[in-house]
This record gives sequence, C-alpha cells and structure tokens, in this order.
Amino acid sequence: MAQSPAFQKGPDANFDSGYECIILAGGLGTRLRSAVPELPKCMAPVAGKPFIQHLIDYLLGQGVQQFIFALGYKHEIITNFLDKNYPSLTYKIVLEDEPLGTGGAILLACKAAIQKNVMIVNGDTLFKVNIPELFNFHIQQQSNCTLCLKPMKDFDRYGVVEINENNFIQSFKEKKYYSTGLINGGVYALQVEKFLRLPFPEKFSFEKEFLEKYYESEKMMGLVQDEYFIDIGIPEDFERASKELR
Repeated sequence: MAQSPAFQKGPDANFDSGYECIILAGGLGTRLRSAVPELPKCMAPVAGKPFIQHLIDYLLGQGVQQFIFALGYKHEIITNFLDKNYPSLTYKIVLEDEPLGTGGAILLACKAAIQKNVMIVNGDTLFKVNIPELFNFHIQQQSNCTLCLKPMKDFDRYGVVEINENNFIQSFKEKKYYSTGLINGGVYALQVEKFLRLPFPEKFSFEKEFLEKYYESEKMMGLVQDEYFIDIGIPEDFERASKELR
C-alpha cells in the first residue's frame, strides 16, 4: 500500500543545514495502554507535559535544527500539539497508512531527508547523548550506521551489543539477564544513501532486518554514551520518568 508523502511545516521546511533528526512516533504503544489509554505513547504526560516535549526540547538544546516525524497511530494528536507548541519549528511529517515496523518507518522518513547523515530516535525514549560528538564520530569514521550504546547493570529487558577495540559492532546478544553490558539505546546516526540502496521490503524491523542482518557487511559502529536514559514503553518506567524529568 502506498504511504502518504511528506508534508512540511515551519519557516524553512526545505532545510539544508544543521543536524536533522527522525523521531519515530507511529507505534500503537500497547504496553503502555493501561497508563495512557487514549494517547499515542509519545504524548503520555510526564511531569506536566507530553513526553515528546521533553525529547524535542533536549534535541533543540543539542543543536538539532530540522525534524522528520514518522507518525501513524492517532497522528492528529501529535500534529495538533506541534502546531500549537512549536509554531516556529522546522519539520516534516511522514505518515504510515498502515504499520510498517521500525525499519519501514525509517525507510519512509529517509526518503524525505535532506542531509546525507541523519539522527534517529524513538519518540518514547530519552537518551541524553552528546549529539555533536555522535555526528563527529560517525562522519570521521565514515560509518554507515552508528549506534549509541548505554552501559547497564543487572538487567533483563534488553539485549547486549558487543563492540571491539575499534568500536566496530561485533555481535547482538539476545534478551536475558546480564550483570553488565552495553545496550542499544535506540539513538542512531545513519548514512541515508547507503541505507536506501539496500533491498528492504516495505515492512520490516530496523533492528532485526538491518542492524542484525547487515552489521558484518555494512560498516556499523558503536559509540558508548553513559548518559541519562529512560524508555517509557512500560508502566513502571513511565512512572519513573514522571519523577525524574522536569
């Protein structure tokens, strides 16, 4: 099924400078439905404002100037929020007519991108990485995809990503209990042209069918960032975010 083309908002939607960031905010949020039954997950109220507002404000503070919002479920709520609260923000919207998976959403958004390298974040996760450091590393290393990795202790909710001494991705380990390890924080720098040339289906998982499938043949690297990380995808972390974010 054909997807809706990007539509543009802001003073210079045909942007050509600065950091460009794709925010994935099209998911159904089923794990969080008990806490916020009527809203897209990224619009869940956290410390008095929608979670996505915390995310956008952080990204703006780190120098992101252009945004692409990949939307689907109840997208009108998000677009109305952006119109009201960020009237001067430069952004594009891409809409899924049906769920495409993380990979399909990123593929659709990349077709609307202007920059050669884009940042990708999840609309339900705030990982306070150093964005200039991420882009500098990614570009200097000529990486096809750079993953921001968060050191964790005593966890079983995430798999582990292993890197070698030169920061190349070596393996992805399945979810189970780990005493220590590096997790995929869901923040990426991506070389758009090299990503778009790969043979993907319309619907696919970015994690399974790009990262785990191609890390040995495409140049993928990991950048460790031991910074604040919160994923509101489950009710207990949603409650924790409400206490920690202001």
